[in-house]
Amino acid sequence: MTQETGAICTALLTVLALLLASPAPAQDGPVRQWLKERRQQRQQPPPAGPLAPGDHRFTLQHDGLARAYRVHVPASYLAQRPAALLVALHGGGGNMDFQADDSKYGLLSKSEREGFVVVFPNGYSKLASGKFATWNAGRCCGAARDAKVDDVGFIREVVARVSTQLDIDPQRVYATGMSNGGLMAYRLACEASDVFSAIAPVAGTDNTVSCTPARPVSVLHIHAKNDSHVLFEGGAGPDSVARHLVTDFTSVPDSVAKWAALNGCAATPPKRVLEKPGAYCEEHAPCRGGARVQSCVTESGGHSWPGGTKARAAESPSTAISANDVMWEFFSRR
Repeated sequence: MTQETGAICTALLTVLALLLASPAPAQDGPVRQWLKERRQQRQQPPPAGPLAPGDHRFTLQHDGLARAYRVHVPASYLAQRPAALLVALHGGGGNMDFQADDSKYGLLSKSEREGFVVVFPNGYSKLASGKFATWNAGRCCGAARDAKVDDVGFIREVVARVSTQLDIDPQRVYATGMSNGGLMAYRLACEASDVFSAIAPVAGTDNTVSCTPARPVSVLHIHAKNDSHVLFEGGAGPDSVARHLVTDFTSVPDSVAKWAALNGCAATPPKRVLEKPGAYCEEHAPCRGGARVQSCVTESGGHSWPGGTKARAAESPSTAISANDVMWEFFSRR
């Protein structure tokens, strides 16, 4: 390595260290400001007219941060025929591109088959690439929680922008998410019930600090009994990340019971609405305002998206049910 090359490497490492060390999103140093401006220059600005079918990438400024999101418009979309909108939130340490990878989650294919628009917001990341991002879902997770990032406001703005670019049915705006993204979907139900009529968290429970929804929100919770990250019976499991980055997770039964109470569901045992080898679904109904609260539980699959593909060094997802299929059936019945 020449002296000049070594100096360049040292400078790059210094820039990266400064970037990663900055904890406060509201006070950007010169390095972060320069990187932010460069990132904004590279990103596609919002279009002047409606979006065409296909994939689109955007950024917006919210609460002093440059935030990114992707939009997929199905080929069947037609203006003047309001479409449903699904906000899909990646897991902690992931990013919007990972959640939008059809080989992993299959949400683009489901969008094309059912005709709904799907949006993939990017969580808060200290990196210009947007990778290793997290969501401020209340008591979890990571840098987004610690910096008190306004993810609810950001996602509200994303939905508002997409609704000006496409003909979206305001009564059919839904949210789903994996792990930390599922936790964030619960926070949206608590604090943005005027926007979202139903959510379907996968492998992520309700860990909100406070929850006073203005109207009932239907909830479908999807979880594996043997999840070793977000434990079914509560707590952070042995395969969870460093404990200071997460929380002592609420259990699945407590999360479901909380929303059955919030939605004023009948105080009777839930009804088994699906039972097959390796999985079952139970529903609380009737509930106030026509809402429903349902849980779908797989016997295996660990911390994964049922019907998806295996992540490295992880247990294969359950094939007893498809998260995409059961959630869309749940959304469509409202």
